[in-house]
Amino acid sequence: MINKKIGFIGAGNMAYSLIGGLTSTGVAGENIWVSDPDAEQTAQLAEQFKLNITKNNSELVKAVDVVVLAVKPQQLSAVCQEISEQAQALSPLFISIAAGVLCQDIERWLGSQNGKELALVRCMPNTPALVQSGATALFANAQVSDEQRILAESILRAVGLTLWLEQEEAMHAVTALSGSGPAYIFLVIEALEKAGVQLGLDEKTAHLLALQTAFGASKMALESEDSAEVLRTKVTSPGGTTERAIGILQDGQLEALFLKALQGAQTRSRELAKMLGSENK
Repeated sequence: MINKKIGFIGAGNMAYSLIGGLTSTGVAGENIWVSDPDAEQTAQLAEQFKLNITKNNSELVKAVDVVVLAVKPQQLSAVCQEISEQAQALSPLFISIAAGVLCQDIERWLGSQNGKELALVRCMPNTPALVQSGATALFANAQVSDEQRILAESILRAVGLTLWLEQEEAMHAVTALSGSGPAYIFLVIEALEKAGVQLGLDEKTAHLLALQTAFGASKMALESEDSAEVLRTKVTSPGGTTERAIGILQDGQLEALFLKALQGAQTRSRELAKMLGSENK
């Protein structure tokens, strides 16, 4: 069990999900701090999880061992510069869940350029973390110790699957695949629903069948040792209805279209990272 004090700067949905996951695994509310200007939001968190709240980010850094940067990417520069003095003096582990912001920029804003190099883990959780079913990729800078890697992984594992990246550049591909991925799955479910209605089903029936089919297929894939390709082959009987449908999708170049879409998302991720870093030099 995690026995460190953890602080969250930012009290949005992702912070809420992480706090919920941590407390459900036994982390005491008294070991969690939250700082956010939204008094109503922090009051709700305090009431639900019995944790500590403050509006002072610097005071939070002084109180904890781990600082989770859970603000919007556009706000991260100002927050990091605000706490840089305390960061340099106390050297906590920083975990950034701000999408698209590179380690080098966070390090610079925290004062590492002219001071001490700080331990920083950058991660990319996706929205299913809100229901403890997320997929999170993590990247650690050179200052992160083995113990801190385990700690960071334990925190993010509270909301789903975690894995480490060896190169930060791979985070752009992660953003394209799993970061944006839930929206692709929602689009597929939406398309199945609409097609079902066009085939004569009522909206409620089409909706429930599409949702349960997506859930069931994902559950099968997670619990099977077979690849998605093998599973697809197993449920595609020669000459049957599934083979006909799959053939039409493949004739429409579905795989090439997905590749093109993910390449577009990856390119945009690089553009946004450059923009966020250059705007706050």
